[in-house]
Order: sequence, then C-alpha cells, then structure tokens
Amino acid sequence: MDVPFLDLRAAHARYVDELKTATARVIDSGWYVMGQELAAFEHEFAAYCGVGQAIGVGNGLDALTLILRGYRELGRLAEGDEVIVPANTFIASFLAITENRLVPVPVEPDPATFNLDVARVKAAIGPRTRAIMAVHLYGQIADMAALRTLADRHGLLLIEDAAQAHGAAMDGCRAGAFGDAAAFSFFPTKNLGALGDGGAVVTSDAPLAERIRALRNYGSDIKYRHLFPGVNSRLDELQAAMLRVKLRYLDEEIDRRREVARRYRNAIHNPQIQLPMVVMEDAHVWHLFVVRSVRRDDLQQHLQAHGIQSQVHYPVPPHRQPAYAALLGGLHLPITERLHQQVLSLPMGPAMSDADVTRVIAACQSFGDIA
Repeated sequence: MDVPFLDLRAAHARYVDELKTATARVIDSGWYVMGQELAAFEHEFAAYCGVGQAIGVGNGLDALTLILRGYRELGRLAEGDEVIVPANTFIASFLAITENRLVPVPVEPDPATFNLDVARVKAAIGPRTRAIMAVHLYGQIADMAALRTLADRHGLLLIEDAAQAHGAAMDGCRAGAFGDAAAFSFFPTKNLGALGDGGAVVTSDAPLAERIRALRNYGSDIKYRHLFPGVNSRLDELQAAMLRVKLRYLDEEIDRRREVARRYRNAIHNPQIQLPMVVMEDAHVWHLFVVRSVRRDDLQQHLQAHGIQSQVHYPVPPHRQPAYAALLGGLHLPITERLHQQVLSLPMGPAMSDADVTRVIAACQSFGDIA
C-alpha cells in the first residue's frame, strides 16, 4: 500500500466519537452560526495562544485580510502603504495585502530556514512601509524577536501569518502572541484543521478585535446596526465545536509530528537531499517536512515508484503568478525562485506509522542509486 502524504481519516480515528458527539450537540442545539460553540472556541483558542482575544472567521485568507482591513479602519494603514512580506510564501499572504489596496514588498528568505531574512527586511524598509507580515512557513516560527525590535524601532505593525504554525513556541511564547495580530487557518490539512474551512484572528489589541468582530458580520456590532461596509466571514458552530475537540489533542499530535521529523533528520543522509534547518525544537511544529534537491522532480518520481506520496509546496512563487504579472512581474528574486524549483514535502502527519516512516527513509536513502 502507498504511504499517504497525509491521512486525515486515520488522524481523526482516535477521537471520531468525540467529533460525532460535538456535531450532535450542535444539531440538537438548533443554533448554527455565532452561538455558544464559537464563543467557547474563541475563548479556548485565545487562552491556548496566550493572547487576549480570538475572533473566528471563515478561513485563513479572511483572517489576514480582516487584520489589514481593521487597521485601515482604525487609521493605522492607508491605501498605497507598503507591507513587507516574504517572497517565499503561499499567495494568500499577498492577496490579503492587495485586497486592502496596500502594496506588497516581497523580501527574500533565509535559504536555511525558509523564513524572512531580517537583514533583508531592514534593507527593504522605506518611507511608505507601515507593516511587516511574518510568515511562520511550514510550521517554524520566524525570527520574531529581531522582527519585533525592528518593527518597534521604525513604528511598524508586526503581523503574523501563522496559518501553518498552531502550537509553535519560542521562549515560552506561542505563535500568534508575538505580533500585534495574527491570522490562523483551520483548513483541514493544518495541524489544527476543521472538517471544512475556517480561520481565526488572534490579538491583544482590543480596538482591533472589536473592529474585526463587526467587520466579519456585515460590519454590524448589534443586529441590524451596520457601522462599516463589512463582509460575511464567520466560523460556524459545527466547525467551532469540532475544533474544540481537536484543540485538546493538538499538543499530542505535534509531539508525534516531531518524532517523525526527528527520525527523518537522524536517518536521511543523502548528499542529493538537503534537510530543513531547525532553529529551536519547540519553535517548529512540522506542518510540513520540506527537503530540497536540485533533482526535485526525479526525487518525487523515485518516491512515487516506491509507493510514497509527496507534494510540492509551492511550485510557483507569488511574484511569478499571472495574478501579479502587472504589479510584480519584473521582479527577479533568485533565492525564492530557486527554492520553488527545489522544495519537496515528504509525508508528515500525526497518524504516520513507524513502518511508513521507515519506508520513506529507505526510499530517500536509495535515491541516486539509479541515476
């Protein structure tokens, strides 16, 4: 049998009865949007992240977009302002910026960690820079201490795209609590994934939280009073109830992901495969285990021939996408472009068996034998 890239059915099996009970509880309640399950999850997730408030929204992109929209409404950002963003990220980080008529300024990553290079961020700060968006790519926290110092020195907002980093921690502080606000995705494949789509904003900025709560609900603070031209982006009761179940198991599942990653890192020794760098063990929750190879496509085919699924995250960087041809098409970002040609994600998940891990290691070790 194939080694799946991620087996969600197996991951849910250990608490499937609790998920069914939570679903039944919502059905029996007769209340399906903006009810007690959402309120409880928001309280529990805020406490987990170590922040003042969490606001459940429709998805991770909406979470990022609403943070920037909230700061625009509060006068902290204005049309045409620049937001520094990693060039090496999923396109959602860029979409949230341009949706708010702000200007993305892509910055090259540290090729060892895949995250923002602080020296390059410093060099990119200009007269219209108003915010830094740090992405904790693949589940590893960016250098938030240095970015916080830099943001404070220049009076900039610091926003976390924590869509892949639920539970990651550094010096006792969890992802979501480093910046002025953070966005999380609960897409099913995330470490804390719903059984549908969902997202959340977390922040200790009370005025921002109040504004986002209204914006997500048609701009309304109380029923039929609309303070702003808002949107409809609300985490529903069913997803909130299931996320409450899964949040209780998140740390255990992260521990298993770390065990898998530790085995990969200790046993894969192939000069044609570059393993990811880990800055601090607690700071990485291994949403993805991403290796590099100059023969990436050959490696993927080799793994497939051995019954092992793998994925490319992401084959084309945002600045090379047709959506940004007019705005960013002239940019040449060699580190980012090289990474997107070389990265490959190996199977990773809390339900991986030891035997499957062994198969992945053996296949990686044998790569090149047939070259």
